[in-house]
Amino acid sequence: MLYAQKTGVAVNSVLPEFVTHLLEASPKIMGKHFFWRGSRNLEVIVGSWQKRLRKLFKLAEVSDGHAHRFRNTFAVELLLAGVPLERVSILLGHQSVRITERYYAAWTDSRQRQVEADLRRAWEHDPIVLLEPKVTRQLRGKPQVVN
Repeated sequence: MLYAQKTGVAVNSVLPEFVTHLLEASPKIMGKHFFWRGSRNLEVIVGSWQKRLRKLFKLAEVSDGHAHRFRNTFAVELLLAGVPLERVSILLGHQSVRITERYYAAWTDSRQRQVEADLRRAWEHDPIVLLEPKVTRQLRGKPQVVN
């Protein structure tokens, strides 16, 4: 479970199978928790993870590395994979899709190509577009008047 919505509805996410296998094979710190003992102050735990992540980003030579980059990458990669903005918004726990749109729907070349591909797929079923070859053949046989 990722979180509970204000309505009390749980929002769940799936993980790649290899990740669940690795997690299941790793030792749990306490009971059902993989990364937390379940008893220490939340601020202390967050600080500890921030310190570890800073070290990881430094080793990986990632400039301006911070935990929120994982969230940003998650959201952007979902959008680039064609996941609708509304679903990304739910996974991020945003109260409104407008929040997701404001932060994550920036146009990139790949998103533009996705939109164009969506239009081409839609045109495959458009009756006017389907008539185009017939209309083009008819126009080729007749002189065209251009004003």
